[in-house]
Amino acid sequence: MNERYLEIDILRGAAVVMMILFHLLFDLEYFNIYNVNVYDGFWLYFARATALIFIFLVGVSLTLVYYRKNFGFLEYFKRGSIVFFYGLLITLITYLFLERGTIIFGILHFIGISIILGSLFLRFKNLNLVLGAILISFGFYLKNFTVSYPWLVFLGLRFENFYTLDYFPLLPWFGVTLLGIYFGKVLYPKGKRRFNISLENKYLSYLGRHSLVIYLLHQPILVLVINLFL
Repeated sequence: MNERYLEIDILRGAAVVMMILFHLLFDLEYFNIYNVNVYDGFWLYFARATALIFIFLVGVSLTLVYYRKNFGFLEYFKRGSIVFFYGLLITLITYLFLERGTIIFGILHFIGISIILGSLFLRFKNLNLVLGAILISFGFYLKNFTVSYPWLVFLGLRFENFYTLDYFPLLPWFGVTLLGIYFGKVLYPKGKRRFNISLENKYLSYLGRHSLVIYLLHQPILVLVINLFL
């Protein structure tokens, strides 16, 4: 019952490769080495697709944990808090070492909070589909507004001149997590795969199993490599 489903690890591993590629191009542009235009067009959608895979799989993985382990809210809170703490470390590092773009509420901040909040919706199924669609729609609606205070940045309300290198507010992205929970229940009812699939890629599955460590280490390595060679 506790076997890993390789298709999830492989899909997450593919997202890791996409993330590393995008961040390499981003670093080249950020340090004025090569202009790739990562803020618009194909590469912008590429980055969004990468994040979409990660966040959707957060919901799917929460569903599998829900069926396989008898976790209470405190266990989810602990797991989410650890990821959120790593996000805070990245905020501190970017504040100290970057001239601009301190990461305020990036992907790790979001995933940490999403694990905690998502645990409250694991008992539901169809509600997650409806509520997920609503939150995504409302999140796109909020992008049309700015406020004069920074306190609701985590929710999706930007203030004037707001700029950060990584930003994943709860709206619309928590809606994607809820969709992941819904489809996790559809595709893996009671934690068991309801479809037949034969996938094997030891490299991608390895990356998928260690995605958090890779996320924390890949940027310093990329910056080091860029400085050594360029």
